[in-house]
Amino acid sequence: MEADKVEKNKLKINSPKIGIYFNIVAILSFIIALSFILINWSTLPDKVPSHYNLAGEPDKWSDRWFVFVPLMIGIFLWFSLQIVETRPHLHNYSGLTEKNREVLFKNSMLLMNFIKNEMLIYFSFSAINDIYVAKGKGSIVGPWDLLIFSVMIIGTIIIFVVRSVRLKKEVS
Repeated sequence: MEADKVEKNKLKINSPKIGIYFNIVAILSFIIALSFILINWSTLPDKVPSHYNLAGEPDKWSDRWFVFVPLMIGIFLWFSLQIVETRPHLHNYSGLTEKNREVLFKNSMLLMNFIKNEMLIYFSFSAINDIYVAKGKGSIVGPWDLLIFSVMIIGTIIIFVVRSVRLKKEVS
């Protein structure tokens, strides 16, 4: 019974252009970070930061291979959220009707697109930042790293929830 309901809610929706552009920007950030690691590999010290305290200072160090971990996390999340993004009929909605289904699906897909791309950009930036810190140049944004990321993700979610409420009112 539940599977029939999910199947009935399926709707073919193409990704919006802004989502495609944002995908390109995020993938480019990943490629730039990977290239930056490879270019700097020979000059990296044996230990790189693997954890930071709230002041933005490294409090744990790991082998230099650790600089790839943020990129691996980022690309794993990107592909995982890509799967979620392309299946809006499985997302959770309140007040979903036949009338507002398409606009809410598009909004939800765009939210997932923004979150997945923001995460990949953040983890790509983190890998580059780790190299700066490992080479003694200091953090690019200092202690603000986690705060900026948190505000970015939470802000995106708030914007899209408000947008969803407005879209529901406009359509009904």
